[in-house]
Amino acid sequence: MLDKIIVTLSLVTLLFLTGCASIVSKSEYPVTVSSKPSEVMFRILDSEGQIIASGKTPAVVNLKSGNGFFISAKYVVKFEKEGYQPAVTNVNGKIDGWYFGNLIFGGPIGLLIDPATGAMWKIDKNVYVELLPNE
Repeated sequence: MLDKIIVTLSLVTLLFLTGCASIVSKSEYPVTVSSKPSEVMFRILDSEGQIIASGKTPAVVNLKSGNGFFISAKYVVKFEKEGYQPAVTNVNGKIDGWYFGNLIFGGPIGLLIDPATGAMWKIDKNVYVELLPNE
């Protein structure tokens, strides 16, 4: 009987010490970077303009969804290939619907944990661009 009480209390404590989005979602996502044509050089810059990833398409890179307490990640992806016009696209964090699950499951603690871990945000899992040939 005492074992069941301890297990129950432990599970309830864990539930209130973690955020809903932290349990269900992630704070870092694999993002597929692809293009037409393929073999395009890309660079991913963070919100401070620092290159955090680069390579040739197609590729998969891991990107964090948050950039600080209550701040979503913002990335700029630059594409270049000889004979084609360069292209730029943005990848921004969007609020994860699971964050609002804290109102039911995670409680006030979860409303603070998810923004701290970045789990309150999600980002698109695909970045695709079609380059136009030079004229």
